[in-house]
Amino acid sequence: MRILILGGSSEATLLAKTLSQRADLDAILSLAGRTKNPAPMPLPTRSGGFGGVEGLVSYLRDERINAVIDATHPFAAQMKRNAAQACAATNTPLCAFTRAPWVAGEGDDWIEVDSAVEAAAALGETPKKNVFLAIGRQQAGAFAGSPHHFVLRAIDAPDAEALPASLDLVLARGPFTVADEIALMRDKKIDILVSKNAGGEATRAKIDAARVEKLPVVMIRRPKTPERPVFENIGDALAWIEAHCPAS
Repeated sequence: MRILILGGSSEATLLAKTLSQRADLDAILSLAGRTKNPAPMPLPTRSGGFGGVEGLVSYLRDERINAVIDATHPFAAQMKRNAAQACAATNTPLCAFTRAPWVAGEGDDWIEVDSAVEAAAALGETPKKNVFLAIGRQQAGAFAGSPHHFVLRAIDAPDAEALPASLDLVLARGPFTVADEIALMRDKKIDILVSKNAGGEATRAKIDAARVEKLPVVMIRRPKTPERPVFENIGDALAWIEAHCPAS
């Protein structure tokens, strides 16, 4: 049975490691190709887009994929829509394996918005702030016209165009501890954090650090996703696989 994992998250890595030990399943991991040097994976891996919905439909048919698991990043909205449409067109079972979003707790000071553009507006114009921009490099351009100073952390350097005029670039690959994040916030004299609500434990240290430092957080909500079964526990995802890809 052939399974396509749409990757780009720690959940995809966990699923790939688990399924690599299954001789009865032929699993393929697909990555968007945005990270230049992704960590090695234990499954056959393809990199790059499919060419929209039509390209994914062709891939599912040509490769005789029996089921698709969407384990993309919670903010990979276009890929999620494409997967839902392509699987519907080919009658291919589809589920999502993801992580629960973060929820504001005692001591958190969140301003919740729906996009990077809204996040930039939420910063206001004055007073000038030191902003920890912890959203990756893809949407840094939304802050290009802002008067604030930004500390942008990313795995790879962003494109030179469409970046904030006042910027410190920190190239680093996580995971980071709460102590790491507090040290960065203090060193850069951060006044406010901008984050996507990615959820999970792997990247939440910055949220915990902001609470410790009593810093406000502009939190970008997750985009809406298509209707399909969604699992936050790998045991439930594996049970879905068993139901849709029974051993021959």
